[in-house]
Amino acid sequence: MSMLSARPSSASPRASGPLRVAIAGLGFGEKVHLPALRDCDATEPVALWHPRAERLEAACRAADLPGHTSFDALLADASIEAIVIATPPQPRVELARAALMAGKHLLLEKPVALDAEAVADLQRLALRQGCCVAVDFEYRAVPLFQQLAALLQQGVLGDPWLVKLDWLMSSRADASRPWSWYSEASAGGGVLGALGTHAFDTLHWLVGPSLRLRARLSTAIAARPMPQELERLACVDAEDIALIQLDLQDQRGATVPAQVTLASVTRQGRGHWLELYGSEATLVLGSDNQADYVHGFQLWIARPGEALRPLPADPALAYPRTWEDGRIAPVRRLIGWWAEAIRDDRPMLPGLGEALLSQRCCDWARAG
Repeated sequence: MSMLSARPSSASPRASGPLRVAIAGLGFGEKVHLPALRDCDATEPVALWHPRAERLEAACRAADLPGHTSFDALLADASIEAIVIATPPQPRVELARAALMAGKHLLLEKPVALDAEAVADLQRLALRQGCCVAVDFEYRAVPLFQQLAALLQQGVLGDPWLVKLDWLMSSRADASRPWSWYSEASAGGGVLGALGTHAFDTLHWLVGPSLRLRARLSTAIAARPMPQELERLACVDAEDIALIQLDLQDQRGATVPAQVTLASVTRQGRGHWLELYGSEATLVLGSDNQADYVHGFQLWIARPGEALRPLPADPALAYPRTWEDGRIAPVRRLIGWWAEAIRDDRPMLPGLGEALLSQRCCDWARAG
């Protein structure tokens, strides 16, 4: 049976009990989503999926969960209410479409699809099926990002004049790191999908939607060794550097210029920094932590005529629990929002609408 012939049905929230969730994809899904789902009282991980039996068996033993190599079999299990799809980008949209046809709620990793039109198609299908779809823009769930959002809502910045976002990482600066799907543009690889999707969503959330952009994409490391044949090099055509200028529209309807620099090959790169310059203040949020892209952020403010000074973290926004892997806590918080939205039968934010705006920027950047 093809995936798209799976049983169609409209999703409806259960009356009570934790949301029964399967995980499709065993990289980020196993390392981050599984412990996050287990920590959340509103969710219960109940099954795993992976197309390779040996990989699935190892994960199922470690997690003490049943597994499926057939996605159709996973969809046919009526006890599974929702699915986290954390596969590489290329197969993600077809898996998501099949799951929606089967009436499953979804939490999708990003990029959701390889182009904006595919995201829009998923959005229309989710609405028809009555399914709640979350997208893992987890920076919306990071305490200091939430604190910055609250300051902007309070008008602390005044009129925004300029936004600058630098995200300079060294994760792929080693040319001996083997070739993978990340190296292939047609498979959804590249720094735009990995970092740009988050960067665009952060700017849309904090300032407003993108009106237009111009980009220069480049690939610093143009070949990498094949995983099983390290002496043979394979071409890399996915960008590892992106220089982007864009116009945002703020809440007043005014145009705000923004500059975004993304890289995954910057040894000793400065990390993740967001600077907002306005009529009443300057706000800076940043972290130079290359090992963990959630832990390590600090927030600063400067009024006119003042030097930058650190702002203490708002304890009301702190996580009740943290992990050594800093990614788990924000994903856990976002999963809680998703489960609540499903049980309350209301739209999820961030969801496919936010993914569409972010992916449209990626498409514009690749179109030159």
